Amino acid sequence: MNEAAPASIPWLSVEEEALRPVLSADGLGVGFYTDSGKRLDVVQDVSFALYSGRMTALVGESGCGKSITALALGGLLPRGMKMDRGRMKLDASASAASVRPLAYVFQDPGACLDPVFTIGSQIREVLPRVERAQAAVRMRTLLQTVGFEQPDRVLASYPHQLSGGMQQRAMLAMALAGRPRVLVADEPTTALDVTVQAKILALLTELQRKENLAVLLITHNLGVVAEAADDLLVMYAGRVVERGPVGLLKKPCHPYVEGLLKALPRVEGNAGRLEGIGGWVPPLGRRPPGCAFHPRCSLARAICAEVVPEEAETSPGHAVACHACRAREGWK
Repeated sequence: MNEAAPASIPWLSVEEEALRPVLSADGLGVGFYTDSGKRLDVVQDVSFALYSGRMTALVGESGCGKSITALALGGLLPRGMKMDRGRMKLDASASAASVRPLAYVFQDPGACLDPVFTIGSQIREVLPRVERAQAAVRMRTLLQTVGFEQPDRVLASYPHQLSGGMQQRAMLAMALAGRPRVLVADEPTTALDVTVQAKILALLTELQRKENLAVLLITHNLGVVAEAADDLLVMYAGRVVERGPVGLLKKPCHPYVEGLLKALPRVEGNAGRLEGIGGWVPPLGRRPPGCAFHPRCSLARAICAEVVPEEAETSPGHAVACHACRAREGWK
């Protein structure tokens, strides 16, 4: 495949735009292979770039391919799935400056932490060899970085002795131990109560800026996205349907994104009844031809059931893949 120029973000300043993406994906495709060898598309033609100091949110309903996209970046796909289309590129400076350029934080820290080892022993396993001589100092620093006031007590604790929020902070410390340039946070607040969610989200945002991390935040919570993210990718049935700066949520174009926003509960004024999106995300192997969203879309046209829509740019950096939007807005 020919080498493509690194993606740029049109709304960045001149100084910021000169930076290369830490990690970029171009035409990413993941397939699930049955025992008979049949390939089923899980993720199709997904492209994006992650930049240091910026948070990109990847959103969509369950079953849209968000987590599979994230797992593909680190080669962590489940058995039977392969990333066999497109390419990924890690900036050379990232691989040179980091022992583990990519780190993950998942939604259930209790399931990720080993119950028979202390937090300290688990963090020590992640530390680069050159830092193990000063492991105690480094581990205390890591735990203080993620907000623990008594790091020694936490280092000596087993996972079951920590609350859910404390477990997630410990997971963040483990992720930072490898000095990553990219942090993938897959639903990091889902298993936590609302108050703790806000604290973890604030911590994640602080770490992104303090450590100059490129963060990919996987979530279905648009409220979290609006508060924390810089850039936004919306997926449906394995494809990106709308992308751009997070401000696009104020005026989205794709009917799917409009539907997600209408389904959000509101407390201000006369919110009225919530408007859900009828139907459901088509399961793997039963995705319809053309635009996969057309059976649920009130704006669907004949072409929507026949042709997969290509992305069209509505404004600098804001792109949508939708035949109905193209007709409605009069795009070429």
